[in-house]
Formats: sequence, C-alpha cells, structure tokens
Amino acid sequence: MKSDFFWDIRRKMSRGSWSRAAETLEEAEFEPMFADCEAALNGKTVALFGSYGWGDGEWMRSWEDRCKAAGMQLAEDSLIINDMPDDDGLAKCKAFGAALAG
Repeated sequence: MKSDFFWDIRRKMSRGSWSRAAETLEEAEFEPMFADCEAALNGKTVALFGSYGWGDGEWMRSWEDRCKAAGMQLAEDSLIINDMPDDDGLAKCKAFGAALAG
C-alpha cells in the first residue's frame, strides 16, 4: 500500500515549481509542501524543473543549493524554462523526462 504522505509528495513534486514575485519558489502551495518533506528527501535523488517569467532563474540556483545542503542528489541538471516552452523548450522537457525514465 502506498504511503499517503509520499504519494502526495510525488503528485505535487511531479508538477515542478514556478517562480513568483522575487525569484522564489511558489509560496502558497509548493514552498510549504517542499519544506514539509525536505528532511525526508535527505539522501534521495531528485530532479528539479520549473518555469519563470522574469529575472534570470536565480530561484532555481537557490533551490539547487537548498536541496544539496539538505543532502539531496540531483538526478540531472535542473531544467528551467522561461515562460511557456517553445519548440526548443518542449524538446528539452521531453529529453529531461526521457533521461529520468531511463
């Protein structure tokens, strides 16, 4: 039987994250969920992906640093897309998913 806690984490984490306001993780849903499971992800391999609409993606670098400091290993280089993915962005998303699927 699946643990409800980890199933909920997988469901939410599979959405990735987006940056809002000042290059931070989305604060209403994603940040609290991530903070709740951060300790449980120590020693785990994670994949980070998300989108942003301004700035240069500083939030992703901060998120990567936070994950590494919490003991997580990155499965792949993080994927970050500015706004909605264009054809090149979609190709990157598909390649990212394929690399994770093995």
